[in-house]
Amino acid sequence: MERVPNLTRADAVAAVRNPLAFIAERWTPTPRTVRRAALAALVMSVLIVVTGGAVRLTGSGLGCPTWPKCTDDSLTATGAMGFHGAIEFGNRMLTYVLCAAVGWAIIAARSEKPYRRGLTRLGWAQFWVVMSNAILGGIVVLVGLNPYTVAAHFVATSALIAIATVMWQRTREGDAPPRPLVGGAVQQLVWFLVAAAALLILVGTVVTGAGPHAGDSSEVARMPIDWETVSKAHAVLAWIVVSLTFALWFVLKAVDAPGNPLHRTRDLFLILLAQGVIGYVQYFTDLPELLVGLHMLGSALVWIAVLRVLLALRERPEAEADVPGPSTEATLTRA
Repeated sequence: MERVPNLTRADAVAAVRNPLAFIAERWTPTPRTVRRAALAALVMSVLIVVTGGAVRLTGSGLGCPTWPKCTDDSLTATGAMGFHGAIEFGNRMLTYVLCAAVGWAIIAARSEKPYRRGLTRLGWAQFWVVMSNAILGGIVVLVGLNPYTVAAHFVATSALIAIATVMWQRTREGDAPPRPLVGGAVQQLVWFLVAAAALLILVGTVVTGAGPHAGDSSEVARMPIDWETVSKAHAVLAWIVVSLTFALWFVLKAVDAPGNPLHRTRDLFLILLAQGVIGYVQYFTDLPELLVGLHMLGSALVWIAVLRVLLALRERPEAEADVPGPSTEATLTRA
């Protein structure tokens, strides 16, 4: 067993001034560790969607009626607040777990050798989105679950998932400039797919804001939109996304694209089919809470799958290190 070096006063000062640099000087994670850290942050960003859905679907949105405390007199939920207080406070506590996962990803990225600035910035971007969304979540409570703030809360989480997905992908790539694997026309088709998927998510938040699951048993304002109409618009958008995915798969086969874009498109298609089945079943069974929760999980998985298709259209090999040539003096000496 190696002896752990003593921590000197200079080390303590350095750790306080720049803890990330201090850790990076003394620890070099393996690429596998960095990938796992990025994946952990992504998994937690999806899990927070699921637990947030549980808060809403159990009517626990105001289980803690204020923020940042749970009540005016207590920082935590009390026994008198019952099931709803425990659910809402548990979701708040899970935000700290998400912060820990994002922090771990930042530390691992910062400590990797050679230092990858872009990867570290993606970690910090997640951190600031989490912090901003935590404040937005507090505003949601303070305004009594206003449906527009709830929708914004979900959109911010979708942005977090997007950044986490990109970081996870970047941990498995090099830092050389990206090289496209398909032509410009295929890339444009995929960008249409991404835009349609983003619009699908946005309309989904309107469906939720106008639908029956308000998030609390009290009188909560709803979006003044006919729920049936917006649900049908959501279904039409879903079919557009499915059609674009199906068309993309055929185009990729026709141009003999590499395997990775094809596999990612196939994965997206299968996830969309499962999501579509859940969506139609929940619609015709009066929106049972369990199926609505699964549909929320599916929306996060669809978004990840769409982004993975986009990221599969290029490759980024390892950057070539600059190898210095022989000096003029050495050349003259050998001559």
